[in-house]
Amino acid sequence: MSPPRPRLPTAPTAEAIAGFSERDFYLAEFRGRTVAIALREADASGLECLQSVVADLVANSTRVVLLSPEGGLLARALGDRVITSGASDWVGSLWCLLREHGCAGINLGGEGNLATACRRAAERLGFAKLVWIDAVGPAAGDPTGGVSYVDRAALDQMLAASELAPERRALLLEIFGMIEGGLPAVNLCSLEGLERELFSYAGSGTLFTRDGYTRVRDLRLHEFDAAHHLMLRGVTEGYLAPRSPEDQQRVLAHAFGVFVEDRYLAGIGALLPHPGNAPSGEVASLYTVTRILGEGVGRHLIGFARDRARELGWTRLFACTTSETVGAFFLRSGFESAAADSLPDSKWQGYPESRREKLRCFALPIEGEAGEAGGGR
Repeated sequence: MSPPRPRLPTAPTAEAIAGFSERDFYLAEFRGRTVAIALREADASGLECLQSVVADLVANSTRVVLLSPEGGLLARALGDRVITSGASDWVGSLWCLLREHGCAGINLGGEGNLATACRRAAERLGFAKLVWIDAVGPAAGDPTGGVSYVDRAALDQMLAASELAPERRALLLEIFGMIEGGLPAVNLCSLEGLERELFSYAGSGTLFTRDGYTRVRDLRLHEFDAAHHLMLRGVTEGYLAPRSPEDQQRVLAHAFGVFVEDRYLAGIGALLPHPGNAPSGEVASLYTVTRILGEGVGRHLIGFARDRARELGWTRLFACTTSETVGAFFLRSGFESAAADSLPDSKWQGYPESRREKLRCFALPIEGEAGEAGGGR
């Protein structure tokens, strides 16, 4: 059954934001794919967390494979839906279990190092994602501590860190091998944080991918819900100004996003046209996903807007904000302060005078170069 047509609210409310959840966004991404979760007995305290996530994924038509060297752990989690890797026709047996139940376990007990065995399984089976469960968390001096997103270049730097503990280095080398071998993503988190890691923008651990921000592009229609959700979050967090339903529709019609691996939405923005004798564009509704703040998302969005303006023959970009922090971002990005009356008249049609008095305005000739990144409004 098709979902009901959404009505854009006049202001963000808890109910409106809940109408399209982060969980919905990620479940849609996982649907029809196979996700692997690797764990050891020492990291498996509270199996109900794992079983709840597995049930949600299976109900979503996502196939789930648990990887462990300990058959007893797999049996507690999955009952008799467990096979042993290396057995005769084990891949075919795995397929049958997944086809019937949606989830299955692979006992890797005879394959030595778990991380190495997981890499081999990932290469053989082509998972969409592998989640490594680690109850201990980052060791002292571990560069993964507090880092929520790591691409291949950053992983190289981590592996070069002399203070990295040997066990952690071995794991990161295997993760490097997984993403080099074609696995789209590896997540490192605790079992308690598994749900947040898989189903929220912020996550709870570290996400590893092969490439960084490889693409900024116009939003596709099926991505409008996610973008609208981010806009509402931006308003509630004070980064974006409230917009009427009509203005929200206009923003979405001209919206673009920055994607990791062309799948993970890391930020949004819009370029609103203001035609006239000197056509220009307004950079609006810039917002970056919590997990990937500080990773250059804002810089990529501004660069895309600048290049699009150049293609369209516009003379400049402009932006407005009431926030000192956001204003500083635009200045770092090459914008200069501008008088409100220097902007197109179309910007102020129907605009509240009380709010206009509080605005700081910025302009950027399209020949200018974008600078350091941040968030926008």
